[in-house]
Amino acid sequence: MTVIDAPRTLDPVTLEVIRNALPAISDEMSFDLQRTSYNMMIYEVRDYCTALLDTQGRLISQNIGGVSHFVADLGVVIKDGIQRFGLDGFAPGDVILHNHQAVAGQHLNNMVCYTPFFHDGELLGFAVVRAHWVDIGGQSTGFGAGGTAYDPWSEGLQIDQLKIYEAGVVDRKLLKLIRDNIRYPDAAMGDLRSQMAACRLGERRFTELVERYGRDTVLRSIDTIYRETEQKCRGVVAEIPDGVYSAESFLDAASGRYDIKVKVTISGSDMEIDLSGCSPQREGGMNSRTFAGAYIAYKALTVPLEPVNEGSFAGLRVVIPEGNMMMARYPVMMASWSGALPTVVDTVWRALADALPERIPAAHSGSLGATFVFFGYDPRRDRRFVVQSIESGGWGGRPTEDGESVSMSVCQGDVRNAPIENIELKNPILVLERALRQDSGGPGKFRGGLGINTRAQALVPGRWAAGGGGGRVNCPPWGLWGGQPGKIAETLIKGPADAEFRRSESPRYIGDAGSEVIHRTAGGGGWGDPLERDPARVLVDVQEGYISAQSALDDYGVVLTPDLARVDLEATAKLRAHRSILRR
Repeated sequence: MTVIDAPRTLDPVTLEVIRNALPAISDEMSFDLQRTSYNMMIYEVRDYCTALLDTQGRLISQNIGGVSHFVADLGVVIKDGIQRFGLDGFAPGDVILHNHQAVAGQHLNNMVCYTPFFHDGELLGFAVVRAHWVDIGGQSTGFGAGGTAYDPWSEGLQIDQLKIYEAGVVDRKLLKLIRDNIRYPDAAMGDLRSQMAACRLGERRFTELVERYGRDTVLRSIDTIYRETEQKCRGVVAEIPDGVYSAESFLDAASGRYDIKVKVTISGSDMEIDLSGCSPQREGGMNSRTFAGAYIAYKALTVPLEPVNEGSFAGLRVVIPEGNMMMARYPVMMASWSGALPTVVDTVWRALADALPERIPAAHSGSLGATFVFFGYDPRRDRRFVVQSIESGGWGGRPTEDGESVSMSVCQGDVRNAPIENIELKNPILVLERALRQDSGGPGKFRGGLGINTRAQALVPGRWAAGGGGGRVNCPPWGLWGGQPGKIAETLIKGPADAEFRRSESPRYIGDAGSEVIHRTAGGGGWGDPLERDPARVLVDVQEGYISAQSALDDYGVVLTPDLARVDLEATAKLRAHRSILRR
C-alpha cells in the first residue's frame, strides 16, 4: 500500500466513518469465524484473532477482544510472505497458510490463514485470521506439546507460506498431506474453511469501503488513523516522569528457572522496553519469538480501550537480542511460547509502579490459565474426541478496588472457558466442580481476585493435560504497597483406585475411566496493607466464601462474632493496633 500524506481537506466526518468501519470489518470477520468453526477452542474459548493488514505488513485493524498476544505477530507473517512472493506474486483467489516458528515464533497450533484483496487489479492489503487448531500433528493435541517436545518437528507440522489455493485453484494434494498427518482432520479442515470464509468476508467489506469512498480517501484515512493513534499514545507516555525504571521476576519450568528482567526508559513521549536481561533460549523451554509482552504492557498503559492499529506501537521501542528466550533462534521448540508473556507484562508494570502508583495493580495470576485438556476414543459415538478449555485465575488488587476473580490473563482478550454443559454434552467427561478458590487472592487493602477450582472426571480412558495449573511456581503473584502475594497454581490427579489426589509430576497424565483431575489456578496479589481494609468488606468476603474466617483473623486482623454475622469492632481495633506496634 502506498503511503499518502493526508491532506488538510480530508473530510473529518468521512474520516470518523472509516475509523470505525475498519475495526467493524475485523469484528464481522470474527463473528463469521466463531459461528462456523468446528473446534471448541474457537467457537467457545475464542482463541483467535481476525485482522486487516496493509501491503507493508502494518496492522489496519484487529477485532475487538482478539487474543492480545497475537497482535505483535501478524505483521511479521505478512512481511515474510511479501518477501517470499513479492507484491506481484499474489493473485485474487490465493489462500496462504503459515505457522512456521522461524517467523511466527509461536506454538504450531496457532495457524495463520490469509488472503490478499485487490481493487481494480491493485493489491491493497490482506485479510488475516490466526486461530488455534485442535491438533497439527506431532505432540500438539490440545494446547501444544508443552515440555514434552524436544524440537519443532516433534511438535507437529510446520507450514511455511504455502498456497493451498492459488488464483482460486485448490491444491488438493497439499490439503490431503495436511489431513493425513493430523489426528482430527475433519475439525481442522472445518476450521480452515471458517478461516477462509472470514478472510473472504474481510476482502469484500474492505472493497465495499473503497468503492464507496474512493481508494485515495480510504488510504489517506488509514495513514491519518495511524498517525493520530501514535499521538494519543505518546501523549500518555509524556505524562510519565522521565527516567529509567527496572524490575525483576522469574518463572520455573521443567527445564529450570527463567529470569525476567525489565528496564523501561521514559524520555519525553518515547518509551523503550528492554528485555535483554531475560534468560537465554533453552532446549525444551519457554522460548518464543515475539514483541507481544512489551506491546501488551504498552497498549494497556496508553489507550487500552481504543481499537488497535499500527500506530498503537509507533512510539515504542522494544529491545530483545537474538538468542534471548523472547527472541529465540530457530530451530528450537516454541510450544511453551506464551508461558512467560503474562509475567513479562506484570514485570513491566511493576517497573513503573513508583512512577505511576495511582495506576499500577498488583500482579495477576501470571499465566494463560490452566489447560483443561482430555482426549481419547469415545466408544459410544465411535469417534476420537478432544475436550479443551482454559481455566482462568485472579487479577491483582488495584489502587481503588479489588482485583477481578477468575478472569483471563491480560494477554488473552475475550478468551473464556468452555461451558460445562457443552463439555459434557459432546464428550465422555463429567465436570464435578467449577468454583472460586477460597483464600487464593492475596490479602490487601484491596484484595487480589480469586482463582478457580475445576474438578473433572473421565468416563473413558484417555490422556489429560496435567501441567502446573497455569501459574508461577516459586514466584507467586506479588502484592504492592504492603499487599501480600496470591496463592500459586497447582494440578492434582487421582486414579480410579487412588484414595487421595496427588500433585502431577508430568505435563501429561494417562488415566483410566474414573480418573480425575483438579485444576487450581492462582489468585492475584493484594494492593495495600491488609490491616487497612474496611472490616465490613472483610465480613462480606467471609460470608460470601471468598476468604475463610481464619484468614480474616490472621491476614486482616478482623475479629468476627462466633456466628460470623458481625464484626467485633472493639476486638478488631485492639488486634490491629497491636500488630501495627509489632511492625515498628
